[in-house]
Amino acid sequence: MSQLFDYEKQREAESAAKVRALEALLIEKGVIGSDSVDTVLAHFETVAGPFNGAKIVARAWVDPEYKARLLADTPKAIAELNLAQGMDGAEGEHMLAVANAPGVHNLIICTLCSCYPWPILGLPPYWYKDPVFRARGVREPRAVLKEFGVPVGAETKVEVWDSSAQIRWFVVPERPANSEHLNEEQLAALVTPESMMGVALIELPAI
Repeated sequence: MSQLFDYEKQREAESAAKVRALEALLIEKGVIGSDSVDTVLAHFETVAGPFNGAKIVARAWVDPEYKARLLADTPKAIAELNLAQGMDGAEGEHMLAVANAPGVHNLIICTLCSCYPWPILGLPPYWYKDPVFRARGVREPRAVLKEFGVPVGAETKVEVWDSSAQIRWFVVPERPANSEHLNEEQLAALVTPESMMGVALIELPAI
């Protein structure tokens, strides 16, 4: 694992600890109730989260016609899977998908702040919001990808997509090789939020 990713994972853990401490303090002072926190957590566990994105990607892998519709009209294709319940609100509107393919790798960033398709990727990791990541993702995407463990050869074109309030991008990663024996549900279990951001590849687990 790269030094950059190790560093950002440490900062993310520290940030999560601070959030938990602040949450406990707010509950103790009566500013918010534990039921409010539980409601938010339940939303991201059952309605909006990376499990939605994994279903979308897996369907695109097994159904080329669906994949074509997803790339042509992302919101309409997502609605086909009855995921619309988690797609409302500002973070779920105006989503667009791009697909990795031989010779093309896509990377998602947000140069201005941290716009992110929460309904299909869950909450954004800390490093996604970091100004260093946002700036370097534009200037030197190949170097950033390499540090995340995704070396991209010179023959592969790297496309960087800048999410905003108008468009929230996500990646349909390439289907892993030798996965023909897996069904759609098993394929969905392989998909990670990182792969849908373009900072990770998907491989079959070692047997």
